[in-house]
Amino acid sequence: MVDIIIGSIPPTGSPTNKPPASGVPVEAELLHIREPRQRITGPLGQERRKQARRDPLNGRVLTLLIPDGTHLPKDLDGKTYKVLLRFMKK
Repeated sequence: MVDIIIGSIPPTGSPTNKPPASGVPVEAELLHIREPRQRITGPLGQERRKQARRDPLNGRVLTLLIPDGTHLPKDLDGKTYKVLLRFMKK
């Protein structure tokens, strides 16, 4: 017995192999929220961290999970991109 299929086959690979246009919203899952970092002083009164950095007093640190990383820009960097968040109730 032989199967005869008329038409074309779907392309191989993932259907979303090309990144979306910039500025397109990306859905994320909020994993954790914590308070900003506090100053950590070492034994000699010096900052123990390699990069001296102060978080804003009223800031919050969010940990996000992006389910599909292909939607993110390939050259994602904190210096070249700004992130805008929009919160929606489930």
